[in-house]
Amino acid sequence: MKLLLVEDNSELAHWTVNLLRLANFAVDCVPNGECADTMLTTQHYDVVVLDLRLPRMDGKEVLARLRRRGDMVPVIMLTAHGSTDDKVDCFNAGADDYVVKPFDVRELVARIKALIRRQSGGMSSCLTCGDLQYISDTREFFHNDERLALRRREHTVLETLMLRQGKTVSKSVLMESVFSLDDEPSADAIDIYIHRLRKHLARSSAQIMTLRGLGYILRAKHF
Repeated sequence: MKLLLVEDNSELAHWTVNLLRLANFAVDCVPNGECADTMLTTQHYDVVVLDLRLPRMDGKEVLARLRRRGDMVPVIMLTAHGSTDDKVDCFNAGADDYVVKPFDVRELVARIKALIRRQSGGMSSCLTCGDLQYISDTREFFHNDERLALRRREHTVLETLMLRQGKTVSKSVLMESVFSLDDEPSADAIDIYIHRLRKHLARSSAQIMTLRGLGYILRAKHF
Protein backbone atom coordinates (compact mmCIF):
# COMPACT_ATOMS: atom_id res chain seq x y z
CA MET A 1 0.00 0.00 0.00
CA LYS A 2 1.25 3.45 -0.90
CA LEU A 3 1.08 6.58 1.25
CA LEU A 4 1.80 10.26 0.70
CA LEU A 5 3.25 12.10 3.71
CA VAL A 6 3.15 15.90 3.54
CA GLU A 7 5.33 17.35 6.31
CA ASP A 8 7.65 20.37 6.27
CA ASN A 9 9.68 19.39 9.35
CA SER A 10 12.48 17.42 7.68
CA GLU A 11 13.55 15.57 10.84
CA LEU A 12 9.99 14.48 11.67
CA ALA A 13 9.36 13.56 8.03
CA HIS A 14 12.52 11.41 7.83
CA TRP A 15 11.68 9.63 11.10
CA THR A 16 8.06 9.01 10.08
CA VAL A 17 8.92 7.76 6.57
CA ASN A 18 11.44 5.25 7.93
CA LEU A 19 8.97 3.87 10.47
CA LEU A 20 6.15 3.64 7.95
CA ARG A 21 8.43 1.75 5.56
CA LEU A 22 9.29 -0.65 8.38
CA ALA A 23 5.52 -1.23 8.61
CA ASN A 24 5.59 -2.35 4.93
CA PHE A 25 4.18 0.81 3.38
CA ALA A 26 5.58 2.42 0.25
CA VAL A 27 5.90 6.11 1.08
CA ASP A 28 6.34 9.32 -0.90
CA CYS A 29 7.13 12.46 1.10
CA VAL A 30 6.91 16.12 0.08
CA PRO A 31 7.63 19.23 2.20
CA ASN A 32 4.97 21.74 1.14
CA GLY A 33 1.40 22.13 -0.03
CA GLU A 34 2.15 23.00 -3.65
CA CYS A 35 4.20 19.83 -4.13
CA ALA A 36 1.47 17.82 -2.46
CA ASP A 37 -1.20 19.28 -4.75
CA THR A 38 0.88 18.38 -7.80
CA MET A 39 1.54 14.85 -6.57
CA LEU A 40 -2.12 14.25 -5.84
CA THR A 41 -3.06 15.09 -9.43
CA THR A 42 -0.56 12.64 -10.94
CA GLN A 43 -0.19 9.73 -8.50
CA HIS A 44 -2.49 7.23 -6.80
CA TYR A 45 -2.27 6.79 -3.01
CA ASP A 46 -4.15 4.58 -0.56
CA VAL A 47 -3.91 7.16 2.25
CA VAL A 48 -2.60 10.73 2.56
CA VAL A 49 -1.06 11.96 5.81
CA LEU A 50 -1.26 15.76 5.60
CA ASP A 51 0.09 18.40 7.97
CA LEU A 52 -2.45 21.14 8.66
CA ARG A 53 0.05 24.03 8.55
CA LEU A 54 2.37 23.95 5.56
CA PRO A 55 4.42 26.45 3.55
CA ARG A 56 3.30 27.56 0.05
CA MET A 57 -0.24 26.17 0.55
CA ASP A 58 -1.74 25.04 3.83
CA GLY A 59 -3.14 21.58 4.41
CA LYS A 60 -6.75 22.75 4.38
CA GLU A 61 -6.34 24.18 0.88
CA VAL A 62 -4.58 21.03 -0.37
CA LEU A 63 -7.45 18.96 0.98
CA ALA A 64 -10.10 21.31 -0.39
CA ARG A 65 -8.61 21.09 -3.88
CA LEU A 66 -8.41 17.30 -3.59
CA ARG A 67 -12.09 17.04 -2.68
CA ARG A 68 -13.15 19.52 -5.38
CA ARG A 69 -11.54 17.18 -7.92
CA GLY A 70 -13.78 14.42 -6.58
CA ASP A 71 -10.84 12.46 -5.14
CA MET A 72 -12.02 10.69 -1.97
CA VAL A 73 -8.68 9.15 -0.97
CA PRO A 74 -8.64 8.86 2.85
CA VAL A 75 -6.79 11.77 4.50
CA ILE A 76 -5.34 11.93 8.00
CA MET A 77 -4.50 15.45 9.12
CA LEU A 78 -1.56 16.14 11.44
CA THR A 79 -2.35 18.94 13.90
CA ALA A 80 0.07 20.67 16.24
CA HIS A 81 -2.25 21.44 19.14
CA GLY A 82 -5.32 19.24 18.97
CA SER A 83 -7.60 22.15 19.88
CA THR A 84 -11.31 21.93 19.15
CA ASP A 85 -10.89 24.57 16.44
CA ASP A 86 -8.14 22.51 14.77
CA LYS A 87 -10.27 19.37 14.84
CA VAL A 88 -13.31 21.19 13.45
CA ASP A 89 -11.13 22.71 10.71
CA CYS A 90 -9.85 19.24 9.75
CA PHE A 91 -13.29 17.67 9.42
CA ASN A 92 -14.86 20.71 7.74
CA ALA A 93 -12.12 20.54 5.12
CA GLY A 94 -13.03 16.92 4.37
CA ALA A 95 -10.49 15.01 6.46
CA ASP A 96 -11.28 11.45 7.56
CA ASP A 97 -9.20 11.49 10.74
CA TYR A 98 -6.56 13.50 12.59
CA VAL A 99 -3.50 12.81 14.75
CA VAL A 100 -2.03 15.29 17.21
CA LYS A 101 1.71 15.99 17.25
CA PRO A 102 3.86 14.66 18.80
CA PHE A 103 2.43 11.26 17.90
CA ASP A 104 3.33 7.63 18.44
CA VAL A 105 3.85 6.06 15.02
CA ARG A 106 1.97 2.96 16.23
CA GLU A 107 -1.15 5.11 16.61
CA LEU A 108 -0.62 6.58 13.14
CA VAL A 109 -0.24 3.09 11.61
CA ALA A 110 -3.38 1.89 13.42
CA ARG A 111 -5.37 4.85 12.09
CA ILE A 112 -4.05 4.29 8.56
CA LYS A 113 -5.14 0.63 8.71
CA ALA A 114 -8.58 1.62 10.00
CA LEU A 115 -9.05 4.07 7.12
CA ILE A 116 -7.98 1.48 4.56
CA ARG A 117 -10.49 -1.01 6.00
CA ARG A 118 -13.22 1.61 5.92
CA GLN A 119 -12.35 2.55 2.33
CA SER A 120 -12.53 -1.13 1.38
CA GLY A 121 -16.14 -1.29 2.53
CA GLY A 122 -15.57 -3.00 5.88
CA MET A 123 -13.11 -5.51 4.50
CA SER A 124 -13.01 -8.70 6.55
CA SER A 125 -10.25 -8.83 9.14
CA CYS A 126 -9.11 -12.10 7.55
CA LEU A 127 -8.95 -12.64 3.79
CA THR A 128 -8.20 -16.07 2.39
CA CYS A 129 -7.06 -17.49 -0.91
CA GLY A 130 -6.99 -21.26 -0.60
CA ASP A 131 -4.92 -21.92 2.51
CA LEU A 132 -3.23 -18.51 2.40
CA GLN A 133 -4.52 -16.06 5.01
CA TYR A 134 -4.13 -12.29 5.17
CA ILE A 135 -4.87 -10.61 8.51
CA SER A 136 -5.83 -7.03 7.69
CA ASP A 137 -5.39 -5.70 11.25
CA THR A 138 -1.70 -6.65 11.30
CA ARG A 139 -1.16 -6.87 7.51
CA GLU A 140 0.47 -10.28 7.95
CA PHE A 141 0.26 -13.39 5.77
CA PHE A 142 -0.03 -16.92 7.18
CA HIS A 143 0.16 -20.37 5.62
CA ASN A 144 -0.83 -23.32 7.81
CA ASP A 145 -0.64 -21.02 10.85
CA GLU A 146 2.94 -20.06 10.02
CA ARG A 147 3.70 -16.42 9.29
CA LEU A 148 5.27 -15.79 5.90
CA ALA A 149 8.55 -13.92 6.30
CA LEU A 150 8.41 -11.56 3.35
CA ARG A 151 10.65 -8.69 2.38
CA ARG A 152 8.94 -5.29 2.20
CA ARG A 153 8.40 -5.18 -1.56
CA GLU A 154 7.41 -8.85 -1.75
CA HIS A 155 4.84 -8.10 0.94
CA THR A 156 3.50 -5.12 -1.02
CA VAL A 157 3.15 -7.15 -4.22
CA LEU A 158 1.34 -10.02 -2.47
CA GLU A 159 -0.88 -7.60 -0.54
CA THR A 160 -1.84 -5.82 -3.75
CA LEU A 161 -2.72 -9.13 -5.39
CA MET A 162 -4.64 -10.37 -2.32
CA LEU A 163 -6.73 -7.20 -2.07
CA ARG A 164 -7.63 -7.66 -5.76
CA GLN A 165 -7.93 -11.43 -5.51
CA GLY A 166 -9.39 -13.03 -8.62
CA LYS A 167 -8.75 -9.90 -10.69
CA THR A 168 -5.93 -9.26 -13.13
CA VAL A 169 -3.40 -6.76 -11.76
CA SER A 170 -1.17 -5.11 -14.34
CA LYS A 171 2.57 -4.79 -13.89
CA SER A 172 2.20 -1.00 -13.95
CA VAL A 173 -0.20 -1.13 -10.97
CA LEU A 174 2.26 -3.31 -9.07
CA MET A 175 5.11 -0.93 -9.90
CA GLU A 176 3.06 2.02 -8.65
CA SER A 177 2.29 0.16 -5.41
CA VAL A 178 5.89 -0.87 -4.78
CA PHE A 179 8.06 2.06 -5.82
CA SER A 180 8.17 5.51 -4.25
CA LEU A 181 9.56 8.69 -5.79
CA ASP A 182 13.00 7.92 -4.34
CA ASP A 183 13.16 4.59 -6.17
CA GLU A 184 14.06 3.68 -9.74
CA PRO A 185 10.92 1.88 -11.00
CA SER A 186 11.76 -1.44 -12.64
CA ALA A 187 9.42 -3.80 -14.44
CA ASP A 188 12.10 -6.51 -14.23
CA ALA A 189 12.12 -6.15 -10.44
CA ILE A 190 8.42 -7.03 -10.34
CA ASP A 191 9.22 -10.30 -12.14
CA ILE A 192 11.83 -11.03 -9.46
CA TYR A 193 9.38 -10.36 -6.62
CA ILE A 194 6.77 -12.60 -8.27
CA HIS A 195 9.39 -15.36 -8.64
CA ARG A 196 10.29 -15.10 -4.93
CA LEU A 197 6.63 -15.10 -3.91
CA ARG A 198 5.98 -18.25 -5.91
CA LYS A 199 8.73 -19.92 -3.90
CA HIS A 200 7.06 -18.81 -0.67
CA LEU A 201 3.75 -20.20 -1.95
CA ALA A 202 5.17 -23.44 -3.35
CA ARG A 203 3.36 -25.56 -0.73
CA SER A 204 0.26 -23.38 -0.66
CA SER A 205 -2.97 -23.86 -2.58
CA ALA A 206 -2.79 -20.15 -3.49
CA GLN A 207 -1.01 -19.44 -6.75
CA ILE A 208 0.09 -16.41 -8.73
CA MET A 209 -0.70 -16.82 -12.40
CA THR A 210 0.80 -14.80 -15.25
CA LEU A 211 -1.56 -13.54 -17.93
CA ARG A 212 0.80 -12.57 -20.71
CA GLY A 213 0.45 -8.97 -21.78
CA LEU A 214 -2.09 -8.29 -19.01
CA GLY A 215 -0.45 -8.89 -15.64
CA TYR A 216 -0.86 -11.27 -12.73
CA ILE A 217 -3.75 -12.83 -10.82
CA LEU A 218 -3.89 -14.50 -7.40
CA ARG A 219 -6.28 -17.42 -7.16
CA ALA A 220 -6.69 -20.76 -5.39
CA LYS A 221 -5.61 -23.91 -7.16
CA HIS A 222 -8.36 -26.31 -8.18
CA PHE A 223 -7.45 -29.90 -7.39
